[in-house]
Amino acid sequence: MESVARRLKELFVPIHEVAYMADEPDVELQALGYESYWPLYFASRSAPLGRVPAEVVDALFYNFAPGEVAAQIPSVWEVATPEAVLAARQRGCVAALRRILGDLADSPVIARSAELFTKAAFSAPMEGRMLYAGLRSLPVPEEPLARLWHSATLLREHRGDGHTAALVAAGINGQESHVLQALYSDMKPREFGRLDPLTDDQLTTVIDGLRRRGLVDDADAFTPAGRKLRTEIEELTDTLAAPAYTCLEPHEVDELVTGLAPVVAKVNADNPFLTTP
Repeated sequence: MESVARRLKELFVPIHEVAYMADEPDVELQALGYESYWPLYFASRSAPLGRVPAEVVDALFYNFAPGEVAAQIPSVWEVATPEAVLAARQRGCVAALRRILGDLADSPVIARSAELFTKAAFSAPMEGRMLYAGLRSLPVPEEPLARLWHSATLLREHRGDGHTAALVAAGINGQESHVLQALYSDMKPREFGRLDPLTDDQLTTVIDGLRRRGLVDDADAFTPAGRKLRTEIEELTDTLAAPAYTCLEPHEVDELVTGLAPVVAKVNADNPFLTTP
């Protein structure tokens, strides 16, 4: 049976990801003075941490190519403060959800789902979860739709911090994680967008390292050991995420799954990058 952590991931991730997939957050952040995507991405995602050095952001974000973070941090804070960025991001995400959901945005299911997601988000353990901890220090919005997005973001970054821990425990570095994710998604590594910053030689070096460990074969595909390791990383990620949901009764989990199904369907239908039904 699919775990609660995996079932609920399919609900909160799409809601959170309007931050990256919809136009409204970009418009709000561009109004602050950010002229292109990556400065506003690094500013908005790292803002809960405050004005920390690039090395801190690089460590927490984990899988960006060498130099990508330092190209933006700390210069993004010359444009706007972390507080202004956080407010703009939330405004944009809520506006995006309101556009996508229409009348559903003010329905009782949004208020109830926000209540349950917030309950889970604040029941999750904070130890070792730096990005989640930064988000958890922020005020919780009162408006139900804003609270739904905020709590979904807390749960997503809590899971993300745990996923990073699982990768580190498995001895997989940031660029290797992208290669494994590409193969897990039945893509060739060069087709995986987050590997674009690497030159062909750099990508070959990453794949060769995985090959020497017996995780990738000569055709740049998973070996049985590689697929097993990638599956184990995902299972450990679920295990590390699971404590957030022990506060929810089974009927509350079912209530979230049933109530948010039409919400997530609308959000996914609006996502231009969605590749699976």
